[in-house]
Amino acid sequence: MAHVSTNPESDRLQQPGSPATDSIHPGQEPGPGLPHRIFFSARQALSRHATGGNVLILATILALIVANIPGINTLYHDFWNQQMRLQVGDFNIFSHAGHPMTVLQFINDALMAVFFFTIGLEIKREILVGELSSFRQALLPIMGAIGGMILPVGLFVLFASGTDYIDGAAIPMATDIAFSLGVLAILGSRVPLSLKIFLTTLAVVDDIGGIIVIAAFYSSHIELSFLGYAAIGLAVLVLGGAMKIQSKMFYAGIGGIVWFLFLNSGIHPTIAGVLVAFCVPSVPVYAPKKYIKIIRNSIRNFNEEEDFVMTRRTILNHEQMDWLKQIESASDKVISPLQDLEDSLHPVTNYIIIPLFAFANAGIFLLDIHPVNIIQGISLAIIVGLVLGKFLGIFFFSWLTVKLGWAPMPEHSNWRMIAAISMLGGIGFTVSLFIANLSFGDMGPAGAALLNDAKIGIVVGSFLSGLLGFILLQRFLPRHSGDLPSEDDDDE
Repeated sequence: MAHVSTNPESDRLQQPGSPATDSIHPGQEPGPGLPHRIFFSARQALSRHATGGNVLILATILALIVANIPGINTLYHDFWNQQMRLQVGDFNIFSHAGHPMTVLQFINDALMAVFFFTIGLEIKREILVGELSSFRQALLPIMGAIGGMILPVGLFVLFASGTDYIDGAAIPMATDIAFSLGVLAILGSRVPLSLKIFLTTLAVVDDIGGIIVIAAFYSSHIELSFLGYAAIGLAVLVLGGAMKIQSKMFYAGIGGIVWFLFLNSGIHPTIAGVLVAFCVPSVPVYAPKKYIKIIRNSIRNFNEEEDFVMTRRTILNHEQMDWLKQIESASDKVISPLQDLEDSLHPVTNYIIIPLFAFANAGIFLLDIHPVNIIQGISLAIIVGLVLGKFLGIFFFSWLTVKLGWAPMPEHSNWRMIAAISMLGGIGFTVSLFIANLSFGDMGPAGAALLNDAKIGIVVGSFLSGLLGFILLQRFLPRHSGDLPSEDDDDE
């Protein structure tokens, strides 16, 4: 499994409890080099995305193989069209406009809502305490992401003007964080931590752009009554946060109701996942000082004289149970629901939901495709958007931001490295497939043909961006982590 590693010096700076982390207070302006002194949990998140990328690659390859084996591919496609029911009497929870959802719709509309819920949690955390909490600190990846959305869409529109696939203009605007960080992980500690943070933050901003596009352009006829009930549900969640309700079941239960109402309101249900995430409180019930005090008081009840007895496997008495329950309850209340949910759901999304989505949606039948189709039509528009549009957009907007003095260069990096990272930004796989399904999934046979060609463009464009990005990084990164460029090398 690939993993994200850093050099020993940065590891020392980033350990919890070190001055680099403990001296930072909410609202305090970050000092020099602060973007690279991230917390252990943030580095762990980078590693999760990278290893999740390996599972995603495996699921994609498996889908392409299964979809092209005669006989098995029929079973593969028929399975996704099976109806799903979770029924109480005549009421089916997995229904849309009175019709049962298929397995594929359940994955794309229900499980992907959980994925977008984790994105919403991540965005909220980044705004509060992460890379988006300081405007100057976040401006460079924000500008790079904006360029990486505008130019691909512009190039796609240029190719698609007057065609029947113009509605897919948003397909090449996304960056797949799992795949792109997976490529960086292969190069290990040779990659400056600042570039990993730059790419991660850029992908988060890309996700925000994708969410806005989905909400604005992929909503059908709006049912105001369902939307009104959903608004009431969101208001209850906000009230629960204000009352410091910590129960994850509270947010999951009401969030599920809000999802169902969005599903039947005409607004894409993944938007419900993001809105529910924004309602999850980020402040724990207990401050760390109070938590430590509770633990100390509870631990004092266990006398040293009883240590020998406690080494044996024995049933605890009522008092011992109460003391340990106090510690357990305090532990639940010192971690905010936002951080707890994000940490709990990342493995589920990275290792189950996203690979399952890829396995269900990346099954492209290749045996009857003429090679010319790859270099024409929607496939070509997507490939150009991902490979050329993302690269030029991210690099040019980043270069302009630094040259205008709006933001500094990432530490220990130069423009050749930024160019390589910009190329990796063209790996748009997961969200690009998702938007392609929204664009052409309900258009009948003509839409199915466009969707298949779009998937080919996404796979080829993402593969080329990843391969070219890796080659550039291999060429431009120092051979050893100790040879990272200094500030004087930024203008190279």
